[in-house]
Amino acid sequence: MSDPTEANGTAEPAEAAGPAESGGGAVGRRVRVVLVDDHRMFRTGVQAEIGQTEQTGVEVVGEAADVDQAVMVITATRPEVVLLDVHLPGGGGVEVLRRCAPLMADAEQPVRFLALSVSDAAEDVIGVIRGGARGYVTKTITGTDLVDSVFRVQEGDAVFSPRLAGFVLDAFASTDAPPVDEDLDRLTQREREVLRLIARGYAYKEIAKQLFISVKTVESHVSAVLRKLQLSNRHELTRWATARRLV
Repeated sequence: MSDPTEANGTAEPAEAAGPAESGGGAVGRRVRVVLVDDHRMFRTGVQAEIGQTEQTGVEVVGEAADVDQAVMVITATRPEVVLLDVHLPGGGGVEVLRRCAPLMADAEQPVRFLALSVSDAAEDVIGVIRGGARGYVTKTITGTDLVDSVFRVQEGDAVFSPRLAGFVLDAFASTDAPPVDEDLDRLTQREREVLRLIARGYAYKEIAKQLFISVKTVESHVSAVLRKLQLSNRHELTRWATARRLV
């Protein structure tokens, strides 16, 4: 676990623009940002990509790797925008939002949250938006677009990756509360993520690479999912996930 006050971050170099290109319209604007993600290499990449303040206008004032660190750093630094991963040790991004609700409600100096996650699952998107986040973008976003999204959230706009906006519109178009799935609720956020990838046919090695975890950890998550759902193998798991439209 890394020091929550380190100013290092991450992005995906293959798809992101270089620092000199990021946030080209940000000259003269400034925004203070905290990075919250449990993968240090990812935070390092984001810091390198968008944290060149003279070029992007983004000043990374802190970072955190889990829920407790996030709440501590956000409370201490009072950034304008928090880039928040959905899946975090200690309760996930939703728990950070819950504990930071008074900061979001501050009329004088509101802290706004933009979810930045590898997950594109509808329940993850809807969960953090209901928790108070102003937007949700996936980690395939370019550096330039991420800088633009940060400034838009700072200004009070709602920002979503194109495909994800539909989830939110569908969820809030109805006043009916979504049905509770007690079986699904037994799973942690990370277990749901592994479940979805297993159901999509990913091998353990592919899941480990995509989620930045070890194959052994993937195996542990799969075992936990099978036990909690009282299933015997990945084929039953796939049928279970497909029936609930989680794939």
